[in-house]
Amino acid sequence: MTRRVYLETYGCQMNVADTELMLGLLGQEGYVATDDPGLADVMLVNTCAVRDNAEQRIVGRMGELKRFKRDGVVLGVVGCMAQRLGARLLDETPYVDLVIGPDGYRALPELIDGAARGRRAADVEFRRWEHYEDLPQVRTTRVGAFVPVQRGCDYRCTFCIVPMTRGRERSRTLADVTNEVRRLADEGVTEVTLLGQTVNSYHDGTHDFADLLRTVGAVPGVRRVRFTSPYPTDFTPRVVAAMAEVPAVCEHVHLPVQSGSSRVLKRMGRRYDRAGFLECVARLRAAVPTMALTTDIIVGFPGETADDFDDTLSLVREVAFDDAYTFRYSPRDGTGALRMPDPVPDAEAAARLERLIAVVRDVARRRNARLVGSTHEVLVEKVARRGGLLQSRTRTNKVVLVDGPLDWIGTYLTVRLTGTTGSTFTGVPVGGRRELAVVG
Repeated sequence: MTRRVYLETYGCQMNVADTELMLGLLGQEGYVATDDPGLADVMLVNTCAVRDNAEQRIVGRMGELKRFKRDGVVLGVVGCMAQRLGARLLDETPYVDLVIGPDGYRALPELIDGAARGRRAADVEFRRWEHYEDLPQVRTTRVGAFVPVQRGCDYRCTFCIVPMTRGRERSRTLADVTNEVRRLADEGVTEVTLLGQTVNSYHDGTHDFADLLRTVGAVPGVRRVRFTSPYPTDFTPRVVAAMAEVPAVCEHVHLPVQSGSSRVLKRMGRRYDRAGFLECVARLRAAVPTMALTTDIIVGFPGETADDFDDTLSLVREVAFDDAYTFRYSPRDGTGALRMPDPVPDAEAAARLERLIAVVRDVARRRNARLVGSTHEVLVEKVARRGGLLQSRTRTNKVVLVDGPLDWIGTYLTVRLTGTTGSTFTGVPVGGRRELAVVG
């Protein structure tokens, strides 16, 4: 009898990669994926714990999924929220059968079988040796692939719960990563994204991230190499040189800054100040002049003053980021910031976030407007969510909507950018195809 698994994913690209891993592992045991929880024998929610509102959304979703429970159907919480809360989730949500952290996926089939027989379980043990190299993955797309190269984090930023949900940093061997990329290339994948919590601190004991970029970028068939998320102080001269010299490495870096204030950065436990971050930006742009930069920014961190916030706004303008993910500070149990005095009132934090978003959008709009009329290579990824168009992406990570047949998906085109909403572009393939109106 066919068994069906329904799997929802929240959070970062690492969670997406872990979902592909779980689908592959369960596929070996005869499970097939379903998009309908009502048909599932197993429902799993792969969770994020970085911010409280993400956890609250997941708790609400679990309450919705419980209506699909029936005899023998298993409902499990996996991932970072499962790691953080552990067996507490079993006590607080009696309809949840399994709680499994990111290092416990190898035991999924056995734990699911036990839960179907009434044996609820939690597995949140850290396993520093676990990289899952021998387990298959079911890729959710063949256009590109996420390749985890490093798990965990040794940095102790005072706002961040990742070290408590992902454990200590450890890197896969360069040979294992390269073999996986070769297999992907043999299957027709031309773009790979290397994943790690601080990905450019990668070191397998012999090889560093520069070695990894050069080796992966030389795999036959690999046309684009991306990576996320790096840490500013880990851009060594060797890494920057590899980025400039390896043709496959894309001209985009997501470079989290978190704050533009040196005082706040110190309280956050970041290993750089404002000047150090700007120096990193300057080195990256000197090595790769066409580099696009995006970032993460937190407002309302405990003790952040109006002057500190103004420093953040001025940094956004000075760097001229192509885009930014912006957040209000979210208290997390077990982090150093939770004990800090001088919390920023919610209303003030919300007002600062609104101002920051306006500045980020204005800067991005001005940068993107200057690109209209220029020509770029794009990889066509999928059908866009609206407008009957196809979504594609430049090497600098700009999303471009094009009009064309479905068989363009997975192929490369040269396009001229014809318009922008300020974030998304429209484009036309070079060669006389009709131009597109801006989709707003």
